[in-house]
Amino acid sequence: MDSISTSSSSACPLTTPQWNLDRPFLTGHFHQETKSSSQVAASKGFSTDSFSPGNEKAIGSYHASVQELIVIDDLLSALIGIEGRYISIKRVRSKDENFAFQVDASMDLALQESAKRLFPLCESYLLINQFVESRSQFKTGLVNHAFAAALRALLLDYQAMVAQLEHQFRLGKLSIQGLWFYCQPMMGSMQALSVVIRKASANNIVGTAILNLLQSQAKAMAGDHTVRSLLEKMTQSASSAYLGILERWVYEGVIDDPYGELFIAENKSLPKESLSQDYDAKYWRQRYSLKDDIPSFLENAAGIILTTGKYLNVMRECGHNVQVPVSENSKFMSFGANHQYLECIKAAYEFASGELLTLVKEKYDLMGKLRSIKHYLLLDQGDFLVHFMDIARDELSKKPDEISVEKLQVWLSLFHMGPCSLLDLALRSTAAAADPCHEDLTCYVERSTLMKSLSMLKDLEVNRSVFDGSDLEEPVSITGLETFSLSYKVQWPLSLVISRKALTKYQLIFRFLFHCKHVDRQLCGAWQVHQAVRALNTQGTAISRSSLLCRSMLKFISSLLHYLTFEVLEPNWHVMHNRLKTAKSIDEVIQYHDFFLEKCLRECLLLLPELLKKVERLKTICLQYAAATQWLVSSSIDITKIDTSSDGALGMEKLKQLKLRKPSQALKADAENASVTDSILKFEREFNSEIQSLRPILSSGSRAEPYLTHLAQWILSVGRDQ
Repeated sequence: MDSISTSSSSACPLTTPQWNLDRPFLTGHFHQETKSSSQVAASKGFSTDSFSPGNEKAIGSYHASVQELIVIDDLLSALIGIEGRYISIKRVRSKDENFAFQVDASMDLALQESAKRLFPLCESYLLINQFVESRSQFKTGLVNHAFAAALRALLLDYQAMVAQLEHQFRLGKLSIQGLWFYCQPMMGSMQALSVVIRKASANNIVGTAILNLLQSQAKAMAGDHTVRSLLEKMTQSASSAYLGILERWVYEGVIDDPYGELFIAENKSLPKESLSQDYDAKYWRQRYSLKDDIPSFLENAAGIILTTGKYLNVMRECGHNVQVPVSENSKFMSFGANHQYLECIKAAYEFASGELLTLVKEKYDLMGKLRSIKHYLLLDQGDFLVHFMDIARDELSKKPDEISVEKLQVWLSLFHMGPCSLLDLALRSTAAAADPCHEDLTCYVERSTLMKSLSMLKDLEVNRSVFDGSDLEEPVSITGLETFSLSYKVQWPLSLVISRKALTKYQLIFRFLFHCKHVDRQLCGAWQVHQAVRALNTQGTAISRSSLLCRSMLKFISSLLHYLTFEVLEPNWHVMHNRLKTAKSIDEVIQYHDFFLEKCLRECLLLLPELLKKVERLKTICLQYAAATQWLVSSSIDITKIDTSSDGALGMEKLKQLKLRKPSQALKADAENASVTDSILKFEREFNSEIQSLRPILSSGSRAEPYLTHLAQWILSVGRDQ
């Protein structure tokens, strides 16, 4: 409401630029009657100054015109919360604090009704005044402070209006009808505010809730333009401090909220270091989060506001102090119908998103780190792995508890004038030495099988009903070859993308690939044994049958490895790589990277436990067969035990000597080959049985999961050449 002039000049009537008060009641026309009420009072010996609280005479004993003067005087007092001579004010203690106004029962009935019409305005003033006093305390928050200040300004205008009315009354120019007439424009506004105040007081609401309450009440008063305009102005005033807090968050990434009024919550118990240490780290989702009470005018932009501040906060945590460029036009002055503040928020988000993305990609080389992880954990650069498996074979053949990770990682030896480990030696001997990130690679040995590790990760979408008790029992013969893995050191802010959870998923894929490679190398060693004795006439013997079985096993493991690398990892990597190039924010980068890992886990069969169990069983049979190859061949040939190479294969030089020494008498009698033949047949039956049981699973799975089609075609063809 605009201020009302408080001029004390007797020549100047009650004026206000908003109301047209040029009415006969205050222009003297009302008093040009033959006998005005004041003249009647004077003729009876009364004046407007002669009424005092000490006079106990009932108001009904006075003439009606005198009663009117008394009532006006009392009402002017009641309008600012002061009891009059014949109008009393009592506080009613209830859930919603109310005030009861009582008039002298002997008062003229018409005057009583006229007075009662003004009581709601008197009560509204008392409620508003009481609210202003109670909400001006520090603990009530900045929004309440600003709202109370706006109400106080309104009350000053209201009190100025009452003062002007009282001035006109002292001049003898105010009737009770005139008092009602001049107070009426304030009735709707004051009552609308009293409704807001009652609700705010009843629920003791602060901050955002006050803004929402004011805005909802303004919408409810859509039919009354004046009242709605007042409530909107009150909302603007109350939100000024709130918008200041919001501005610091959006433009600087700082929460300067002493009373916890902003709709963004900060959980200081979640450090950024947890991203690289804890699988279930909730830093990015819960360090800063949205509260339930969001201002209705910011509801659609709340997510962008939260994200903008988070991006700026990440850069500040990196020591890269950046602030969104701010101009006069980008200040959050109001939230009017032009939605200027939404444009400011959008511009701030785009700036913060671009700056953080540039920082992560260029200064911290996100793509380089991801390529390095792909080289090692997804075996894209597998030449180092061949060297490492040769060097560390003896150590990895031990049980997990017996393996010295320090020996694998920190084996001190003079290499390039400095200490190096088995892993370092393998890396420096290959193309991996050119990778600037290879020093971040470390060895890691799990204590459980791949199946059990998968079952313990509750967030993965795995059909856990397939896992039964027997699957989770650790086999006695488990070695480092099944549990060996690589880890990677990832620093902030790259840990936002390559978190402990993401790294664990990489490790699961690595363990599966590493073990498949191990099975493939063992079968290759067995195949070399069969190739070495090929010159001998083995047709129709157990060795011939063993050779066919070895070829089927090699075809199975080769098909599996080809599928994993060329059908799953490489295509999915290229899709992710292209998406990351066009990503607009770090959240999109995280989303694309997580999607890549989830897709790789599923298509690598790691989220299909029924299928994975069959593949693991087939690999176990292949390893058992490869380990028995030396015995199978040496038992079929009349020689003593032959030395083995690092892969368990027969020494090639010894086999050459064998062929030269006994070319015609190398084969044993059929009776002596019976146990060898039985062993080979047993391996063949087990292998073929598992392949056959795999057929329906793959066939049905390929219909539901198209990516299994090629794997099904390759694996289901295994054994047809036998």
